[in-house]
Amino acid sequence: MPSKKVEKTEKIADEDKIKAVFAKERVLADSSNLTRELYDKSRYGTVEGNKFQYSLNEALYLLERGKMIIMDGKKDMDLETFLKKANKVETNFWIRYSVFKDLRNRGYIVKTALKFGADFRVYDRGVKPGEDHAKWVVYPVYETDSLTWYEYAAKNRVAHSTRKRLLLGIVDEEGSVTYYECKWIRP
Repeated sequence: MPSKKVEKTEKIADEDKIKAVFAKERVLADSSNLTRELYDKSRYGTVEGNKFQYSLNEALYLLERGKMIIMDGKKDMDLETFLKKANKVETNFWIRYSVFKDLRNRGYIVKTALKFGADFRVYDRGVKPGEDHAKWVVYPVYETDSLTWYEYAAKNRVAHSTRKRLLLGIVDEEGSVTYYECKWIRP
């Protein structure tokens, strides 16, 4: 299993942090200037009425960077507590998060891709969801896991049928990610 390094949070005043609530598979925050600004700038979260909904990956990323406070009941969640809860909710959460974090650190906008049958959809740098389509669908894989040819073909078919490129994000024991782009070739 990869090492679970967490970065130290930046020093940001609490009034400059998004206040959110842990809600099993997601994290919810009321609409505010902070949530709207972060959404407009970097497309974190999705707008659901007068609330913002964040994936567990987005929430951990923002928590690590000191941009969010996440409440579980009446208590603030620290990084370790959040990780434990997220691992219970999502199998292989750390593998997915390693890929999410690496792509976000590289300047890409990363969103869930459940409707495409993938883990993530990734937008090219400078492109925001709603302005254009995602360029890739991404499947995080741990380096010692294996895929059958049927699983690989299914992933490739999903990417091809949605007119996106397939990226396999291979996560090693240290949490580093190597990407392989795969595509159909017609003879």
